[in-house]
Amino acid sequence: MNYQTISNVFGALLIVTGCSMVLPIGCAFLYGESDLQPLIMTSVLLLAVGLPLKIRFRHQDELGFREGIFIATMGWTLISAASALPFVIHGSIPSFTDAFFEMMSGYTTTGATILPDIEALPHGLLFWRSQTHLLGGMGFLTLTIIFLPHGMGGLRIFRAESSPGQVITKEKFVARNKDAMIWLWVIYLGLNIIQTILLCLGPMDLFDALTTAFGTVSTSGYSVRNAGIAHYNSSYVDWVIILFMFLGGMTFVLFFRSLKGDLSWMKSNTEFHWYIGITVTFSLLVSFALWTQGNYPNILDALRFGTFQVISLLTTTGFTTADYMLWPHVAITLLYMVCFVGACAGSTTSGIKTVHYVLIGKYLGAAIKKIYIQPMSVISIRLNGRPVERIIVDLAICYFLANMILIFVGSCLVSYIDNLDYVTSISAIISTLMNIGPAFGDIGSSGNFASFSSSSKWFLSWNMLVGRLEMFSALALLFPAFWKK
Repeated sequence: MNYQTISNVFGALLIVTGCSMVLPIGCAFLYGESDLQPLIMTSVLLLAVGLPLKIRFRHQDELGFREGIFIATMGWTLISAASALPFVIHGSIPSFTDAFFEMMSGYTTTGATILPDIEALPHGLLFWRSQTHLLGGMGFLTLTIIFLPHGMGGLRIFRAESSPGQVITKEKFVARNKDAMIWLWVIYLGLNIIQTILLCLGPMDLFDALTTAFGTVSTSGYSVRNAGIAHYNSSYVDWVIILFMFLGGMTFVLFFRSLKGDLSWMKSNTEFHWYIGITVTFSLLVSFALWTQGNYPNILDALRFGTFQVISLLTTTGFTTADYMLWPHVAITLLYMVCFVGACAGSTTSGIKTVHYVLIGKYLGAAIKKIYIQPMSVISIRLNGRPVERIIVDLAICYFLANMILIFVGSCLVSYIDNLDYVTSISAIISTLMNIGPAFGDIGSSGNFASFSSSSKWFLSWNMLVGRLEMFSALALLFPAFWKK
Protein backbone atom coordinates (compact mmCIF):
# COMPACT_ATOMS: atom_id res chain seq x y z
CA MET A 1 0.00 0.00 0.00
CA ASN A 2 1.46 3.35 -1.10
CA TYR A 3 0.72 5.45 1.98
CA GLN A 4 2.59 8.52 0.70
CA THR A 5 0.35 8.78 -2.33
CA ILE A 6 -2.69 8.09 -0.15
CA SER A 7 -1.61 10.93 2.16
CA ASN A 8 -1.39 13.24 -0.85
CA VAL A 9 -4.98 12.44 -1.85
CA PHE A 10 -6.20 12.79 1.74
CA GLY A 11 -4.55 16.20 1.84
CA ALA A 12 -6.46 17.14 -1.33
CA LEU A 13 -9.68 15.91 0.27
CA LEU A 14 -9.17 18.10 3.34
CA ILE A 15 -8.29 21.12 1.18
CA VAL A 16 -11.42 20.70 -0.96
CA THR A 17 -13.55 20.26 2.18
CA GLY A 18 -12.08 23.36 3.82
CA CYS A 19 -12.51 25.48 0.68
CA SER A 20 -16.08 24.24 0.17
CA MET A 21 -17.05 25.91 3.46
CA VAL A 22 -16.79 29.33 1.78
CA LEU A 23 -20.50 29.42 0.87
CA PRO A 24 -21.73 28.37 4.35
CA ILE A 25 -19.37 30.96 5.87
CA GLY A 26 -20.83 33.60 3.56
CA CYS A 27 -24.33 32.49 4.53
CA ALA A 28 -23.49 32.69 8.26
CA PHE A 29 -22.01 36.17 7.74
CA LEU A 30 -25.09 37.30 5.79
CA TYR A 31 -27.52 36.20 8.51
CA GLY A 32 -25.22 37.33 11.34
CA GLU A 33 -25.73 34.24 13.46
CA SER A 34 -23.59 32.33 15.94
CA ASP A 35 -22.26 29.72 13.48
CA LEU A 36 -19.78 32.00 11.69
CA GLN A 37 -16.84 31.35 14.02
CA PRO A 38 -17.19 27.51 14.14
CA LEU A 39 -17.31 27.35 10.34
CA ILE A 40 -14.25 29.59 9.93
CA MET A 41 -12.32 27.66 12.60
CA THR A 42 -13.06 24.34 10.92
CA SER A 43 -12.15 25.62 7.47
CA VAL A 44 -8.82 27.00 8.70
CA LEU A 45 -8.07 23.78 10.59
CA LEU A 46 -8.72 21.57 7.55
CA LEU A 47 -6.54 23.75 5.34
CA ALA A 48 -3.82 23.76 8.01
CA VAL A 49 -3.77 19.95 7.98
CA GLY A 50 -4.49 19.38 4.29
CA LEU A 51 -1.96 21.75 2.75
CA PRO A 52 1.12 20.25 4.49
CA LEU A 53 -0.01 16.74 3.49
CA LYS A 54 -0.47 17.83 -0.12
CA ILE A 55 2.89 19.64 -0.24
CA ARG A 56 4.90 17.10 1.76
CA PHE A 57 3.83 14.17 -0.43
CA ARG A 58 3.57 16.01 -3.75
CA HIS A 59 5.98 13.61 -5.50
CA GLN A 60 3.35 10.93 -5.65
CA ASP A 61 3.26 7.72 -7.67
CA GLU A 62 0.36 6.32 -9.65
CA LEU A 63 -2.38 4.78 -7.57
CA GLY A 64 -3.06 1.06 -7.75
CA PHE A 65 -6.55 -0.40 -7.50
CA ARG A 66 -6.00 -1.33 -3.83
CA GLU A 67 -5.12 2.28 -3.03
CA GLY A 68 -8.20 3.41 -4.96
CA ILE A 69 -10.45 1.18 -2.85
CA PHE A 70 -8.78 2.30 0.38
CA ILE A 71 -9.14 5.99 -0.53
CA ALA A 72 -12.74 5.57 -1.64
CA THR A 73 -13.65 3.96 1.69
CA MET A 74 -11.54 5.90 4.17
CA GLY A 75 -11.89 9.17 2.24
CA TRP A 76 -15.63 9.29 2.86
CA THR A 77 -14.99 8.56 6.54
CA LEU A 78 -12.36 11.30 6.76
CA ILE A 79 -14.49 14.04 5.21
CA SER A 80 -17.53 13.05 7.29
CA ALA A 81 -15.49 13.34 10.48
CA ALA A 82 -13.97 16.66 9.38
CA SER A 83 -17.33 18.08 8.31
CA ALA A 84 -18.88 17.22 11.68
CA LEU A 85 -16.58 19.65 13.54
CA PRO A 86 -18.62 22.87 13.00
CA PHE A 87 -21.68 21.28 14.62
CA VAL A 88 -19.66 20.04 17.61
CA ILE A 89 -17.82 23.36 18.06
CA HIS A 90 -21.04 25.33 17.77
CA GLY A 91 -22.84 23.01 20.19
CA SER A 92 -25.93 22.47 18.04
CA ILE A 93 -24.92 18.79 17.85
CA PRO A 94 -22.63 18.37 20.88
CA SER A 95 -22.13 14.62 20.40
CA PHE A 96 -19.45 13.76 17.84
CA THR A 97 -21.25 10.46 17.18
CA ASP A 98 -24.44 12.31 16.27
CA ALA A 99 -22.58 14.91 14.20
CA PHE A 100 -20.66 12.18 12.33
CA PHE A 101 -23.92 10.31 11.67
CA GLU A 102 -25.50 13.50 10.30
CA MET A 103 -22.56 14.22 8.01
CA MET A 104 -22.18 10.63 6.81
CA SER A 105 -25.89 10.74 6.07
CA GLY A 106 -25.37 13.98 4.15
CA TYR A 107 -22.40 12.92 2.05
CA THR A 108 -23.81 9.47 1.26
CA THR A 109 -27.09 11.16 0.24
CA THR A 110 -29.02 9.12 2.78
CA GLY A 111 -30.96 11.96 4.38
CA ALA A 112 -31.43 10.20 7.73
CA THR A 113 -31.22 12.65 10.62
CA ILE A 114 -30.88 12.74 14.40
CA LEU A 115 -32.19 16.32 14.65
CA PRO A 116 -35.57 16.70 16.37
CA ASP A 117 -35.76 20.41 15.52
CA ILE A 118 -34.05 21.17 12.23
CA GLU A 119 -35.18 24.79 12.10
CA ALA A 120 -33.35 25.53 15.37
CA LEU A 121 -30.00 25.37 13.54
CA PRO A 122 -28.54 28.67 12.29
CA HIS A 123 -28.60 29.27 8.53
CA GLY A 124 -24.88 28.71 7.93
CA LEU A 125 -24.92 25.24 9.47
CA LEU A 126 -28.18 24.42 7.70
CA PHE A 127 -26.58 25.43 4.42
CA TRP A 128 -23.47 23.33 5.18
CA ARG A 129 -25.70 20.38 6.09
CA SER A 130 -27.51 20.62 2.74
CA GLN A 131 -24.30 21.33 0.83
CA THR A 132 -22.97 17.93 1.86
CA HIS A 133 -25.73 16.56 -0.39
CA LEU A 134 -24.49 18.68 -3.28
CA LEU A 135 -20.92 17.44 -2.77
CA GLY A 136 -21.84 13.82 -2.09
CA GLY A 137 -24.49 13.45 -4.78
CA MET A 138 -22.02 13.28 -7.64
CA GLY A 139 -19.43 11.71 -5.35
CA PHE A 140 -17.06 13.84 -3.31
CA LEU A 141 -14.09 11.92 -4.65
CA THR A 142 -15.05 12.72 -8.25
CA LEU A 143 -14.69 16.39 -7.31
CA THR A 144 -11.26 15.74 -5.80
CA ILE A 145 -10.13 13.80 -8.90
CA ILE A 146 -10.42 17.05 -10.89
CA PHE A 147 -7.59 18.46 -8.76
CA LEU A 148 -5.33 15.40 -9.07
CA PRO A 149 -2.56 15.25 -11.69
CA HIS A 150 -3.26 13.27 -14.88
CA GLY A 151 -1.97 9.72 -14.68
CA MET A 152 -2.14 9.55 -10.89
CA GLY A 153 -4.86 6.92 -10.98
CA GLY A 154 -8.02 8.97 -10.52
CA LEU A 155 -9.91 6.51 -12.70
CA ARG A 156 -9.21 3.78 -10.16
CA ILE A 157 -10.70 5.94 -7.39
CA PHE A 158 -13.74 6.59 -9.58
CA ARG A 159 -14.23 2.88 -10.25
CA ALA A 160 -13.90 2.05 -6.56
CA GLU A 161 -16.59 4.64 -5.80
CA SER A 162 -18.90 3.66 -8.67
CA SER A 163 -21.82 1.29 -8.90
CA PRO A 164 -21.39 -2.29 -10.16
CA GLY A 165 -24.24 -1.34 -12.48
CA GLN A 166 -21.89 1.02 -14.30
CA VAL A 167 -19.64 -1.96 -15.01
CA ILE A 168 -22.67 -3.76 -16.43
CA THR A 169 -23.93 -0.95 -18.67
CA LYS A 170 -20.38 0.03 -19.75
CA GLU A 171 -21.50 3.64 -20.21
CA LYS A 172 -18.62 6.07 -20.73
CA PHE A 173 -18.27 9.82 -21.14
CA VAL A 174 -14.94 10.72 -22.69
CA ALA A 175 -11.54 9.07 -22.83
CA ARG A 176 -9.80 11.13 -20.12
CA ASN A 177 -11.20 10.58 -16.64
CA LYS A 178 -10.58 14.18 -15.52
CA ASP A 179 -12.58 15.49 -18.48
CA ALA A 180 -15.35 13.04 -17.61
CA MET A 181 -15.47 14.35 -14.05
CA ILE A 182 -15.73 17.93 -15.29
CA TRP A 183 -18.60 17.01 -17.61
CA LEU A 184 -20.35 15.20 -14.77
CA TRP A 185 -20.15 18.25 -12.53
CA VAL A 186 -21.23 20.69 -15.26
CA ILE A 187 -24.38 18.66 -15.97
CA TYR A 188 -25.03 18.11 -12.27
CA LEU A 189 -24.63 21.76 -11.29
CA GLY A 190 -26.70 22.81 -14.31
CA LEU A 191 -29.63 20.72 -13.07
CA ASN A 192 -29.27 22.25 -9.58
CA ILE A 193 -29.32 25.79 -11.01
CA ILE A 194 -32.38 25.14 -13.18
CA GLN A 195 -34.32 23.63 -10.28
CA THR A 196 -33.35 26.50 -7.97
CA ILE A 197 -34.71 29.02 -10.49
CA LEU A 198 -37.96 27.08 -10.89
CA LEU A 199 -38.45 26.80 -7.11
CA CYS A 200 -37.81 30.53 -6.69
CA LEU A 201 -40.72 31.13 -9.09
CA GLY A 202 -42.92 29.41 -6.52
CA PRO A 203 -43.34 30.07 -2.78
CA MET A 204 -39.68 29.52 -1.82
CA ASP A 205 -37.02 32.12 -1.09
CA LEU A 206 -33.49 31.65 -2.47
CA PHE A 207 -32.15 29.92 0.66
CA ASP A 208 -34.94 27.32 0.71
CA ALA A 209 -34.77 26.86 -3.07
CA LEU A 210 -31.00 26.25 -3.06
CA THR A 211 -31.00 23.81 -0.18
CA THR A 212 -34.02 21.95 -1.60
CA ALA A 213 -32.33 21.67 -5.00
CA PHE A 214 -29.19 20.33 -3.29
CA GLY A 215 -31.30 17.56 -1.77
CA THR A 216 -33.30 16.80 -4.91
CA VAL A 217 -30.88 16.43 -7.83
CA SER A 218 -28.52 14.51 -5.53
CA THR A 219 -31.53 12.35 -4.52
CA SER A 220 -30.65 12.90 -0.87
CA GLY A 221 -33.57 14.32 1.10
CA TYR A 222 -32.36 16.86 3.65
CA SER A 223 -34.83 19.70 4.12
CA VAL A 224 -34.35 22.89 6.14
CA ARG A 225 -37.90 22.59 7.46
CA ASN A 226 -39.17 20.31 10.22
CA ALA A 227 -42.19 19.31 8.14
CA GLY A 228 -40.05 18.67 5.06
CA ILE A 229 -41.56 19.52 1.69
CA ALA A 230 -45.02 19.42 3.28
CA HIS A 231 -44.12 22.77 4.88
CA TYR A 232 -44.71 24.58 1.57
CA ASN A 233 -48.08 22.90 0.85
CA SER A 234 -47.69 23.67 -2.84
CA SER A 235 -48.58 21.41 -5.77
CA TYR A 236 -46.18 23.46 -7.94
CA VAL A 237 -43.26 22.74 -5.60
CA ASP A 238 -44.21 19.06 -5.42
CA TRP A 239 -44.27 18.57 -9.20
CA VAL A 240 -41.00 20.46 -9.72
CA ILE A 241 -39.33 18.22 -7.14
CA ILE A 242 -40.94 15.11 -8.68
CA LEU A 243 -39.43 16.04 -12.06
CA PHE A 244 -35.92 16.62 -10.72
CA MET A 245 -35.96 13.54 -8.47
CA PHE A 246 -36.78 11.54 -11.59
CA LEU A 247 -33.99 13.26 -13.56
CA GLY A 248 -31.55 12.62 -10.69
CA GLY A 249 -32.38 8.93 -10.99
CA MET A 250 -31.34 8.79 -14.66
CA THR A 251 -27.90 7.72 -15.86
CA PHE A 252 -25.93 10.93 -16.35
CA VAL A 253 -24.37 9.56 -19.54
CA LEU A 254 -27.82 10.05 -21.10
CA PHE A 255 -27.72 13.78 -20.35
CA PHE A 256 -24.25 13.99 -21.89
CA ARG A 257 -25.37 12.22 -25.05
CA SER A 258 -28.45 14.44 -25.28
CA LEU A 259 -26.28 17.57 -25.07
CA LYS A 260 -24.25 16.17 -27.96
CA GLY A 261 -27.45 15.78 -30.00
CA ASP A 262 -27.55 11.97 -29.77
CA LEU A 263 -31.07 10.89 -28.82
CA SER A 264 -30.74 7.29 -30.00
CA TRP A 265 -30.41 6.18 -26.36
CA MET A 266 -34.16 6.75 -25.90
CA LYS A 267 -34.79 3.68 -28.03
CA SER A 268 -31.82 1.53 -27.05
CA ASN A 269 -31.32 2.00 -23.28
CA THR A 270 -33.02 -0.98 -21.64
CA GLU A 271 -32.56 0.21 -18.06
CA PHE A 272 -34.16 3.58 -18.80
CA HIS A 273 -37.24 1.87 -20.27
CA TRP A 274 -37.59 -0.29 -17.16
CA TYR A 275 -37.04 2.76 -14.95
CA ILE A 276 -39.96 4.55 -16.60
CA GLY A 277 -42.13 1.44 -16.45
CA ILE A 278 -41.47 0.80 -12.76
CA THR A 279 -41.99 4.47 -11.87
CA VAL A 280 -45.30 4.77 -13.74
CA THR A 281 -46.64 1.42 -12.52
CA PHE A 282 -45.99 1.99 -8.81
CA SER A 283 -47.09 5.63 -8.96
CA LEU A 284 -50.44 4.67 -10.50
CA LEU A 285 -50.97 1.77 -8.08
CA VAL A 286 -50.25 3.84 -4.95
CA SER A 287 -52.30 6.79 -6.24
CA PHE A 288 -55.21 4.47 -7.08
CA ALA A 289 -55.07 2.98 -3.57
CA LEU A 290 -55.09 6.45 -1.96
CA TRP A 291 -58.04 7.55 -4.12
CA THR A 292 -60.20 4.44 -3.70
CA GLN A 293 -59.52 4.21 0.05
CA GLY A 294 -60.66 7.82 0.52
CA ASN A 295 -57.38 9.33 1.71
CA TYR A 296 -57.60 11.91 -1.07
CA PRO A 297 -61.11 12.22 -2.59
CA ASN A 298 -59.64 14.29 -5.44
CA ILE A 299 -57.88 11.99 -7.91
CA LEU A 300 -55.37 14.73 -8.83
CA ASP A 301 -54.33 15.08 -5.18
CA ALA A 302 -54.02 11.29 -4.88
CA LEU A 303 -51.83 11.27 -8.00
CA ARG A 304 -49.71 14.14 -6.69
CA PHE A 305 -49.03 12.68 -3.23
CA GLY A 306 -48.75 9.07 -4.43
CA THR A 307 -46.36 9.87 -7.28
CA PHE A 308 -44.23 12.09 -5.07
CA GLN A 309 -43.70 9.41 -2.43
CA VAL A 310 -43.08 6.62 -4.92
CA ILE A 311 -40.42 8.56 -6.83
CA SER A 312 -38.91 9.85 -3.58
CA LEU A 313 -38.34 6.32 -2.26
CA LEU A 314 -37.57 4.76 -5.65
CA THR A 315 -34.77 7.27 -6.26
CA THR A 316 -33.65 6.99 -2.60
CA THR A 317 -34.30 10.72 -2.11
CA GLY A 318 -36.42 10.45 1.02
CA PHE A 319 -38.44 13.68 0.81
CA THR A 320 -41.95 13.50 2.24
CA THR A 321 -45.10 15.54 1.69
CA ALA A 322 -47.39 13.46 3.92
CA ASP A 323 -47.25 10.98 6.78
CA TYR A 324 -47.42 7.85 4.64
CA MET A 325 -47.56 5.67 7.77
CA LEU A 326 -51.22 6.75 7.98
CA TRP A 327 -51.94 5.53 4.43
CA PRO A 328 -53.75 2.22 3.63
CA HIS A 329 -51.70 -0.93 4.19
CA VAL A 330 -51.62 -1.73 0.47
CA ALA A 331 -50.05 1.66 -0.27
CA ILE A 332 -47.46 1.18 2.50
CA THR A 333 -46.66 -2.31 1.15
CA LEU A 334 -46.11 -0.90 -2.35
CA LEU A 335 -43.82 1.80 -0.94
CA TYR A 336 -41.92 -0.89 0.96
CA MET A 337 -41.36 -2.76 -2.31
CA VAL A 338 -40.11 0.40 -4.01
CA CYS A 339 -37.36 0.78 -1.39
CA PHE A 340 -35.71 -2.39 -2.72
CA VAL A 341 -35.57 -1.22 -6.34
CA GLY A 342 -33.53 1.95 -6.79
CA ALA A 343 -33.15 3.98 -9.97
CA CYS A 344 -30.49 3.78 -12.70
CA ALA A 345 -26.79 2.93 -12.48
CA GLY A 346 -24.58 5.95 -13.09
CA SER A 347 -27.09 8.31 -11.45
CA THR A 348 -26.90 10.10 -8.11
CA THR A 349 -29.07 7.41 -6.51
CA SER A 350 -28.15 4.43 -4.37
CA GLY A 351 -30.01 1.18 -3.81
CA ILE A 352 -29.88 -2.09 -5.73
CA LYS A 353 -30.46 -0.33 -9.09
CA THR A 354 -32.87 -1.14 -11.90
CA VAL A 355 -30.22 -2.67 -14.16
CA HIS A 356 -29.61 -5.50 -11.71
CA TYR A 357 -33.32 -6.39 -11.74
CA VAL A 358 -33.31 -6.20 -15.54
CA LEU A 359 -30.51 -8.76 -15.73
CA ILE A 360 -31.95 -11.00 -13.02
CA GLY A 361 -35.37 -10.90 -14.72
CA LYS A 362 -33.89 -11.76 -18.11
CA TYR A 363 -31.79 -14.52 -16.57
CA LEU A 364 -34.85 -15.98 -14.82
CA GLY A 365 -36.83 -15.95 -18.07
CA ALA A 366 -33.95 -17.53 -19.98
CA ALA A 367 -33.50 -20.24 -17.34
CA ILE A 368 -37.19 -21.20 -17.40
CA LYS A 369 -37.17 -21.27 -21.21
CA LYS A 370 -33.98 -23.35 -21.24
CA ILE A 371 -35.24 -25.89 -18.69
CA TYR A 372 -38.92 -26.30 -19.60
CA ILE A 373 -39.47 -25.03 -23.17
CA GLN A 374 -36.37 -25.25 -25.37
CA PRO A 375 -33.75 -27.46 -23.63
CA MET A 376 -31.48 -27.56 -26.70
CA SER A 377 -31.46 -23.82 -27.33
CA VAL A 378 -28.64 -21.36 -26.65
CA ILE A 379 -30.24 -18.27 -25.11
CA SER A 380 -28.36 -14.99 -25.00
CA ILE A 381 -29.14 -12.33 -22.39
CA ARG A 382 -29.00 -8.90 -24.00
CA LEU A 383 -28.82 -5.39 -22.57
CA ASN A 384 -29.04 -2.23 -24.69
CA GLY A 385 -29.09 -4.45 -27.77
CA ARG A 386 -25.78 -6.14 -26.87
CA PRO A 387 -25.16 -9.63 -25.42
CA VAL A 388 -24.11 -9.72 -21.78
CA GLU A 389 -21.31 -11.92 -20.49
CA ARG A 390 -22.21 -14.58 -17.93
CA ILE A 391 -19.86 -13.05 -15.34
CA ILE A 392 -21.87 -9.82 -15.52
CA VAL A 393 -25.08 -11.72 -14.76
CA ASP A 394 -23.33 -13.44 -11.86
CA LEU A 395 -22.27 -10.01 -10.56
CA ALA A 396 -25.87 -8.78 -10.60
CA ILE A 397 -27.11 -11.85 -8.73
CA CYS A 398 -24.24 -11.65 -6.24
CA TYR A 399 -24.91 -7.96 -5.60
CA PHE A 400 -28.61 -8.62 -4.95
CA LEU A 401 -27.90 -11.51 -2.58
CA ALA A 402 -25.25 -9.52 -0.70
CA ASN A 403 -27.78 -6.73 -0.10
CA MET A 404 -30.36 -9.18 1.23
CA ILE A 405 -27.84 -10.82 3.57
CA LEU A 406 -26.69 -7.46 4.96
CA ILE A 407 -30.30 -6.34 5.48
CA PHE A 408 -31.31 -9.39 7.51
CA VAL A 409 -28.06 -9.78 9.46
CA GLY A 410 -27.90 -6.03 10.14
CA SER A 411 -31.51 -5.83 11.29
CA CYS A 412 -30.91 -8.65 13.79
CA LEU A 413 -27.86 -6.82 15.14
CA VAL A 414 -29.64 -3.46 15.52
CA SER A 415 -32.66 -5.16 17.07
CA TYR A 416 -30.37 -6.86 19.62
CA ILE A 417 -28.45 -3.66 20.47
CA ASP A 418 -31.47 -1.39 20.95
CA ASN A 419 -34.25 -3.95 21.54
CA LEU A 420 -36.25 -2.63 18.58
CA ASP A 421 -39.32 -4.17 16.98
CA TYR A 422 -38.68 -6.01 13.72
CA VAL A 423 -40.31 -3.36 11.50
CA THR A 424 -38.14 -0.55 12.88
CA SER A 425 -34.93 -2.61 12.92
CA ILE A 426 -35.21 -3.91 9.35
CA SER A 427 -36.37 -0.47 8.18
CA ALA A 428 -33.30 1.14 9.77
CA ILE A 429 -31.00 -1.10 7.74
CA ILE A 430 -32.95 -0.63 4.52
CA SER A 431 -32.96 3.13 5.11
CA THR A 432 -29.21 3.38 5.63
CA LEU A 433 -27.94 0.62 3.33
CA MET A 434 -30.10 1.85 0.43
CA ASN A 435 -29.38 5.50 1.41
CA ILE A 436 -33.10 6.32 1.54
CA GLY A 437 -33.48 8.27 4.81
CA PRO A 438 -37.01 7.86 6.16
CA ALA A 439 -38.38 4.35 6.46
CA PHE A 440 -41.13 2.62 8.41
CA GLY A 441 -42.03 1.92 12.03
CA ASP A 442 -40.56 4.36 14.56
CA ILE A 443 -38.40 5.95 11.84
CA GLY A 444 -41.25 6.59 9.43
CA SER A 445 -41.96 9.90 7.73
CA SER A 446 -42.42 11.72 11.06
CA GLY A 447 -39.58 9.98 13.00
CA ASN A 448 -35.78 10.18 13.16
CA PHE A 449 -32.73 8.30 14.46
CA ALA A 450 -32.17 10.36 17.63
CA SER A 451 -33.30 7.56 19.95
CA PHE A 452 -30.81 4.99 18.62
CA SER A 453 -27.80 4.15 20.78
CA SER A 454 -24.28 5.29 19.88
CA SER A 455 -23.33 1.73 18.89
CA SER A 456 -26.25 1.52 16.49
CA LYS A 457 -25.48 4.95 15.02
CA TRP A 458 -21.90 3.93 14.24
CA PHE A 459 -23.10 0.67 12.70
CA LEU A 460 -25.76 2.49 10.67
CA SER A 461 -23.16 5.03 9.54
CA TRP A 462 -21.07 2.13 8.26
CA ASN A 463 -24.15 0.85 6.42
CA MET A 464 -24.56 4.24 4.75
CA LEU A 465 -20.97 4.06 3.55
CA VAL A 466 -21.37 0.50 2.29
CA GLY A 467 -24.53 1.47 0.44
CA ARG A 468 -23.03 4.61 -1.11
CA LEU A 469 -19.95 2.73 -2.32
CA GLU A 470 -22.26 0.05 -3.72
CA MET A 471 -21.03 -2.49 -1.19
CA PHE A 472 -18.07 -4.31 -2.71
CA SER A 473 -15.43 -1.59 -2.26
CA ALA A 474 -16.24 -1.11 1.42
CA LEU A 475 -16.49 -4.85 2.12
CA ALA A 476 -13.16 -5.55 0.41
CA LEU A 477 -11.31 -3.94 3.34
CA LEU A 478 -12.68 -6.63 5.66
CA PHE A 479 -10.84 -9.41 3.81
CA PRO A 480 -7.29 -10.17 5.12
CA ALA A 481 -6.17 -10.88 1.56
CA PHE A 482 -6.77 -7.23 0.66
CA TRP A 483 -3.91 -6.15 2.94
CA LYS A 484 -1.43 -8.69 1.62
CA LYS A 485 1.04 -7.86 -1.13
